[in-house]
Amino acid sequence: MAASSSAFATQLDFSLSRLFDVSHLQSHSNGLEELRKRKRVCFEGGDRVAGVCRISCCCSNSVVPIRRTSGSGKSVEKCEEWRFDSKKSTHRVRIQAAPAMPFASPQSYFVSKGPKQEKFYPRCTPRNSGPQSRDSPPKRDTGIANEKDWGISLLNENVNESGVNEDDSTWHREGGEDLGDNGYRCRWTRMGGSSHDGSSEWKETWWEKSDWTGYKELGVEKSGRNAGGDSWWETWQEVLHQDEWSNLARIERSAQKQAKSGTENAGWYEKWWEKYDAKGWTEKGAHKYGRLNEQSWWEKWGENYDGRGSVLKWTDKWAETELGTKWGDKWEEKFFAGIGSRQGETWHVSPSGDRWSRTWGEEHFGNGKVHKYGKSTTGESWDIVVDEETYYEAEPHYGWPDVVGDSSQLLSIQPLERPPGVYPNIDFGLSPSPPPADDPPDTPPSQ
Repeated sequence: MAASSSAFATQLDFSLSRLFDVSHLQSHSNGLEELRKRKRVCFEGGDRVAGVCRISCCCSNSVVPIRRTSGSGKSVEKCEEWRFDSKKSTHRVRIQAAPAMPFASPQSYFVSKGPKQEKFYPRCTPRNSGPQSRDSPPKRDTGIANEKDWGISLLNENVNESGVNEDDSTWHREGGEDLGDNGYRCRWTRMGGSSHDGSSEWKETWWEKSDWTGYKELGVEKSGRNAGGDSWWETWQEVLHQDEWSNLARIERSAQKQAKSGTENAGWYEKWWEKYDAKGWTEKGAHKYGRLNEQSWWEKWGENYDGRGSVLKWTDKWAETELGTKWGDKWEEKFFAGIGSRQGETWHVSPSGDRWSRTWGEEHFGNGKVHKYGKSTTGESWDIVVDEETYYEAEPHYGWPDVVGDSSQLLSIQPLERPPGVYPNIDFGLSPSPPPADDPPDTPPSQ
């Protein structure tokens, strides 16, 4: 956070341009910095054809500190229409710029403020004796950053220092090391600052943990508030440990992000996680919640790969207004060796309680035949068998080799030297990260 009060005028990014991002319906983007190899398996008439393509994506935002000004950006209202075509192998989605629909996606109600970004100048003394300020709140839908984006650099000695900048803003920094049983060691650095009048402040903590069982952890927690009352909180963790059941090495990454407006009833919360093991087992998912005045929305999605060709993917998202309007969409797919199924539902409830829904499903037999069926509350129905190819992702686009390559700082953590004849007590239990103070509701509205 910039140390001067004027630099604390950062506006929270309540842009909801990806609120119901329809790309999740097919790609489940997890917000990683780059998507490595992506494999798709095609089954047609029982013949298996494997194809590989490379996809490059820049959807992860760097957390390099920057100054921001509270500029107003132009925005375009958009609405979304989710439409399912019984004659196609997958549901089709159309996005169009148009006036508000009878129950438009929450995206159409929000305006992106698009704060202008300027070059960052450290708010330290000319000798740069203080920590660089971190005035940027987290951004929505950016997933889990790679460790290099955080720039974690722990102090090598115990320090406890503070100072005053030229604009009378203050800063502090301290570092240390905690030791415990079983070779436990935690090296940490805390830093922060505030404006001259105390109306704005920022805090950030870095740490690395290790013990004699091979457990290693790298983490960050940051928080802040500005003079306008906006506040934010974010945490990020990367863990290496041995799986209790398989005895395989496992890397887990997670992130939680939260931001609240100080001028209106608005805010959002996200929780992301990824788990990988050395044999290709992978799990990914996210829970999201947001609110802007009278409207609230939720989203959950998950991906599971067993490392042997079986895959499960699902998405569930819904929204509601204080007037009683509710709407949502959900779907799920399961596949193995070209055989599997897809099914889903789109629904809407009016303030008077009238409910509309359309359900659909597909059965893929692995021989070029697909059974498609569905119905709606308005009388639509279909039940057909068609000749059609089957496409699905049999392997994660970002897997074990990728996460190992992006975790060099985690893997390089050096534990304390274990004395001869001393053996670690194996305890595979991992303590979960504490939830934020205001954990959002996590259940869908009654339909």
